[in-house]
Amino acid sequence: MTVNSRKKIPMRKCVATGEMRPKKELVRIVRSKEGEVSIDPTGKKSGRGAYLSKEVEVIQLAKKKGILSKQLEAPVDVSIYDELIELIEKEKRLI
Repeated sequence: MTVNSRKKIPMRKCVATGEMRPKKELVRIVRSKEGEVSIDPTGKKSGRGAYLSKEVEVIQLAKKKGILSKQLEAPVDVSIYDELIELIEKEKRLI
């Protein structure tokens, strides 16, 4: 098997930490054309997306600094951050 035949891992940048990580390690938050902000677990919703690492500390940092609302240029409800933390903790329990 040659190096080129291996599947390319899509990389994305976490908007809170600025580090590049494999897309699977991040969660996408999307703003629709209507300005609605929601969590996009599939990564396929249309709209402006921002990625955050699947770590509670990173979510809390983003919440404290208002990083998502700056990135998505839309107000982000506090409940979004709570949902993200819930999602991450649920995933950790499955592992």
